[in-house]
Formats: sequence, C-alpha cells, structure tokens
Amino acid sequence: MSNRTLIIGAGGVGNVVAFKCAMNVDIFGEIILASRTVSKCNVIAENIQKKTGIEIKTAQVDANFVDKLVKLFYEVKPHIVINVALPYQDLTIMDACTQYGVNYLDTANYEHPDSAKFEYKEQWARDKAFKEAGIMGLLGSGFDPGVTNVFCAYAQKHYFDEIHTIDILDCNAGDHGYPFATNFNPEINLREVSANGRYWENGKWIETKPMEIKQVWAYPEVGERDSYLLYHEEMESLIKHIKGLRRIRFFMTFSESYLTHMRCLENVGMLGIKEVEHKGQKIIPMEFLSTLLPDPASLGERTKGKTNIGIYAQGIKDGKDKTVYIYQVSDHEKCYDEVMSQAVSYTTGVPAMIGAKLILEGVWSDKGVFNMEEFDPDPFMEELNKQGLPWQIIEK
Repeated sequence: MSNRTLIIGAGGVGNVVAFKCAMNVDIFGEIILASRTVSKCNVIAENIQKKTGIEIKTAQVDANFVDKLVKLFYEVKPHIVINVALPYQDLTIMDACTQYGVNYLDTANYEHPDSAKFEYKEQWARDKAFKEAGIMGLLGSGFDPGVTNVFCAYAQKHYFDEIHTIDILDCNAGDHGYPFATNFNPEINLREVSANGRYWENGKWIETKPMEIKQVWAYPEVGERDSYLLYHEEMESLIKHIKGLRRIRFFMTFSESYLTHMRCLENVGMLGIKEVEHKGQKIIPMEFLSTLLPDPASLGERTKGKTNIGIYAQGIKDGKDKTVYIYQVSDHEKCYDEVMSQAVSYTTGVPAMIGAKLILEGVWSDKGVFNMEEFDPDPFMEELNKQGLPWQIIEK
C-alpha cells in the first residue's frame, strides 16, 4: 500500500521538505502540504510540479488547534506527519497525532509564545501517550538539532570509548545583500540569539550573558569566523545519551553588522515579546519587527556563500586521547538551484525528510518519543551522502 505523507508548514524549510519528499516519491507516496495560508502551499506545489514533474496536494489547517488538525488527519489518512510549522505549535500537532494515531516528526523543540525559552520537557512528557497510541515521535530531525545529534552518536559508536567534550559549531557564511535579515523565522531567530547563553559542564548548566563568550574558529572551505556561545536544544538531550560527557557547548557565527543591528533593536525594545499599546492598539514588538524584515523564504535567490555545521569531539579510545571533527558544507546557490531555497532551509529540510524516510521504511522504529541520537546513526549518515548533504571527517 502506498504511503501518504502530510507536511505541515509552508515556509523555507517546508518548501525543502516538500521538494525532497517529491524527489523520493517512491517512499513518501501521496504528499500533502498544509498550512494556515494555503496559497503558500500552492506556490510550492506548482514549483515542484514544474521542476520535478511530481504533483503534490495542498490543504489548509490552523495548527494551533488540535481538533482542526485531527479533522485534517481523518481526511488525509497520513502514515507520517512532518511538522515544520512554528515551534509554538509542536504540542498541538503532537496531541493530534496521538489522538489520531500517526507517527510524528519535527525539527525544533517546543517554545511557548509568551516565554523566550525552549526545552524538551513538555514534549518528553508525551512519551507515555505516544507509547499508548502505539506510535513514534522523533524530535529535532533538522540539522542542529538533528544531524549534529547523529554526528555525536556516530562518533560515539565508531571513534570513542568515551567522549569528554563536544563543541557544536554552526557557521553561515552566506551573504544575502540586505543590511539586516534573518535566515529563518525572525521571531525564533532573534529570541534565540538575544537570550542568555548556557553550556553544560561537570554535571551542571552554566549561564552566560548573550554573546559573552566568543572564539575564532577556522571552518573548512569557509575560513576563520567569530563564533559566539549560545544555548541550543540538542545539548539538553545529548547530555543524557553520550557516555562520559564532561562538557558540551554550542557556537554560532555572527557578523559584527548583524550583532550591531540586533543590539540596537534590543535597546529600543523591538525584541520584546510582551504586548505594548501603540495608538490604541495592542502589538507585540517582535511580531511587528517580523513583518518589516525580509521573508526568509525570499532570500534563496539572492544568497551566496556556504554554510559549515559540525561537531568537534574530544575523548578517549583504547586508553589514548582522540579528537574527531565531523562537519558538512553546503553551498547556498547550489541548494537554490535544486529546491529553490537557500542552504539554511536546505540543511534543515533534508534531514527532516531523511528522518521521515527511515521511519516509513521501518529502519528507525519504536513506540514513544525519541531524540535523534537514540537510534543507530549509520543509516542516517548514509542517507546524508545520498540526499545532498555529504559530510567530512577529520580525526587525530
């Protein structure tokens, strides 16, 4: 029986997921792309049909409401739901999946719309409901989180007896030509960047001020870039599953121009997530700013340069010190040529497709809620090379 795949979310990442599922239509079968704004879905569907010859269907749904999602599920009868909507909607989509009984996958963990904080607690709490429904939930099947988790699991399986330290290193050296823009949802991006940093060391979390810790890292095929310590969600699960871990940190590159714009916006209150009154109307500054900034989905055609995302792990193998650097380099222009999205969306959307593919094929299969590093990394690593994200490894 042919599979039916429901993708929820029609932004830049949703575009990539839909394209790559269509390119693997023998696995994904009938593909339905749904969003609150169905016109966005229709544009993607038209582009896919023109570029690949594959037809996908579209639908309208408001992912803020469980009942509306369940109604769509009964109409579509999906075998898997790929959630690339907003992280605020993770819980409603998960609850709809348990109510209907269908496997679930997302790329980013839950965020409360009124609190600039993201964590897995509320998603992990649904493990029992997923087990009782006899379905699987795969969390964070993007790049970071996602591929970086699999890189860690792959390093643990093949190169280490114990991993003592991990640095996750995320570099976007792309240039879109705008004075200031974000490469994914502005609200999510700016909340993440302006929040306090955190890293885990010797069994506890250590908090830092935003952008307080900087290192200069030499990224292969890109060069040296200023890299700043942030908190990122994959660390929360990796500390549970990587043996012998003593410290884990996450670094992301930012230009001085980006940081200057962000500090100015923060200083005048434009990064606020609480309602304020403006000429008798209630507005949320961050949402208003989001309407003024370029749509991330529109950046693909004008973005040039490369991304480099990977992990740098140090530990012990056979009683000797060991260092492994696993990374992946993507070119913005090549990504756009293939799927009409830039590399930031591409590196998130392709892993989402791969995770869903492994679930549909039964390669990754279980009941409950899981993070990426809990499964055998080898099939995923093989698919990365096949599906457009070839990786490199340097060991010492």
